[in-house]
Amino acid sequence: MRNRHNKYGNVLTEYAGRTFHSKKEAEHAAYLDLLKHAKKDKDRVVRVVYQAPIALNIGNVHVANYIADFIVYFADGRKEVQDVKGFRTDIYKIKKKLVFALHGIEIVEY
Repeated sequence: MRNRHNKYGNVLTEYAGRTFHSKKEAEHAAYLDLLKHAKKDKDRVVRVVYQAPIALNIGNVHVANYIADFIVYFADGRKEVQDVKGFRTDIYKIKKKLVFALHGIEIVEY
Protein backbone atom coordinates (compact mmCIF):
# COMPACT_ATOMS: atom_id res chain seq x y z
CA MET A 1 0.00 0.00 0.00
CA ARG A 2 1.23 3.48 -0.79
CA ASN A 3 1.94 5.79 2.13
CA ARG A 4 -0.37 8.77 1.90
CA HIS A 5 -0.01 11.86 4.06
CA ASN A 6 -2.79 14.18 5.10
CA LYS A 7 -2.57 17.83 6.10
CA TYR A 8 -1.74 16.88 9.72
CA GLY A 9 1.18 14.68 8.68
CA ASN A 10 -0.51 11.36 9.46
CA VAL A 11 0.50 8.34 7.42
CA LEU A 12 -1.99 5.53 6.78
CA THR A 13 -0.56 2.50 8.57
CA GLU A 14 -1.50 -1.17 8.39
CA TYR A 15 -1.59 -3.43 11.43
CA ALA A 16 -3.16 -6.89 11.78
CA GLY A 17 -4.92 -6.61 8.43
CA ARG A 18 -6.48 -3.21 9.16
CA THR A 19 -5.59 0.22 7.87
CA PHE A 20 -5.38 2.95 10.49
CA HIS A 21 -5.35 6.71 9.95
CA SER A 22 -1.97 7.14 11.64
CA LYS A 23 1.02 5.27 12.96
CA LYS A 24 0.00 6.34 16.48
CA GLU A 25 -3.47 4.82 16.00
CA ALA A 26 -1.99 1.53 14.72
CA GLU A 27 0.37 1.42 17.73
CA HIS A 28 -2.61 1.91 20.05
CA ALA A 29 -4.40 -1.00 18.35
CA ALA A 30 -1.32 -3.16 19.01
CA TYR A 31 -1.37 -2.06 22.67
CA LEU A 32 -5.04 -3.04 22.96
CA ASP A 33 -4.16 -6.46 21.52
CA LEU A 34 -1.55 -6.87 24.26
CA LEU A 35 -4.16 -5.99 26.88
CA LYS A 36 -6.22 -8.99 25.74
CA HIS A 37 -3.72 -11.06 27.76
CA ALA A 38 -3.74 -8.90 30.92
CA LYS A 39 -4.20 -10.75 34.22
CA LYS A 40 -6.49 -8.23 35.95
CA ASP A 41 -10.10 -7.90 34.77
CA LYS A 42 -9.89 -4.10 34.96
CA ASP A 43 -7.03 -4.15 32.43
CA ARG A 44 -8.03 -7.09 30.20
CA VAL A 45 -9.62 -6.17 26.88
CA VAL A 46 -12.26 -8.64 25.72
CA ARG A 47 -13.51 -6.85 22.60
CA VAL A 48 -12.63 -3.86 20.43
CA VAL A 49 -14.90 -2.14 17.91
CA TYR A 50 -13.03 -0.03 15.35
CA GLN A 51 -14.27 3.18 13.71
CA ALA A 52 -17.68 3.07 15.39
CA PRO A 53 -20.12 5.90 14.55
CA ILE A 54 -21.98 7.67 17.33
CA ALA A 55 -24.97 9.70 16.10
CA LEU A 56 -25.20 13.28 17.29
CA ASN A 57 -28.92 13.99 17.06
CA ILE A 58 -30.68 16.93 18.65
CA GLY A 59 -34.39 16.29 18.85
CA ASN A 60 -35.35 14.80 15.51
CA VAL A 61 -32.46 16.47 13.69
CA HIS A 62 -29.33 14.51 12.77
CA VAL A 63 -26.52 17.03 13.21
CA ALA A 64 -23.45 14.86 12.63
CA ASN A 65 -21.71 11.61 13.49
CA TYR A 66 -18.70 11.23 15.72
CA ILE A 67 -16.50 8.33 14.60
CA ALA A 68 -14.80 6.72 17.59
CA ASP A 69 -11.37 5.29 16.82
CA PHE A 70 -11.98 2.46 19.31
CA ILE A 71 -14.76 1.29 21.59
CA VAL A 72 -13.07 -0.99 24.09
CA TYR A 73 -14.84 -3.53 26.30
CA PHE A 74 -13.01 -4.71 29.42
CA ALA A 75 -13.37 -7.96 31.38
CA ASP A 76 -14.73 -6.06 34.40
CA GLY A 77 -17.72 -4.86 32.32
CA ARG A 78 -16.47 -1.34 31.55
CA LYS A 79 -16.80 0.16 28.11
CA GLU A 80 -14.51 2.98 26.99
CA VAL A 81 -14.67 5.18 23.92
CA GLN A 82 -11.09 5.94 22.92
CA ASP A 83 -9.69 8.41 20.43
CA VAL A 84 -6.05 8.65 19.39
CA LYS A 85 -5.17 12.29 18.80
CA GLY A 86 -2.12 13.98 17.43
CA PHE A 87 -3.97 17.25 16.88
CA ARG A 88 -7.30 18.32 18.41
CA THR A 89 -9.26 20.17 15.71
CA ASP A 90 -12.03 22.61 16.56
CA ILE A 91 -14.60 20.24 15.03
CA TYR A 92 -13.31 17.36 17.20
CA LYS A 93 -13.57 19.54 20.33
CA ILE A 94 -17.21 20.36 19.54
CA LYS A 95 -18.09 16.74 18.74
CA LYS A 96 -16.43 15.56 21.96
CA LYS A 97 -18.63 17.95 23.96
CA LEU A 98 -21.73 16.84 22.02
CA VAL A 99 -20.98 13.15 22.67
CA PHE A 100 -20.84 13.92 26.38
CA ALA A 101 -23.89 16.22 26.39
CA LEU A 102 -26.11 13.88 24.34
CA HIS A 103 -24.89 10.44 25.46
CA GLY A 104 -23.02 11.00 28.74
CA ILE A 105 -19.94 9.41 27.19
CA GLU A 106 -16.52 10.75 28.15
CA ILE A 107 -14.04 10.17 25.33
CA VAL A 108 -10.63 9.00 26.56
CA GLU A 109 -7.81 10.50 24.48
CA TYR A 110 -4.46 8.89 23.77
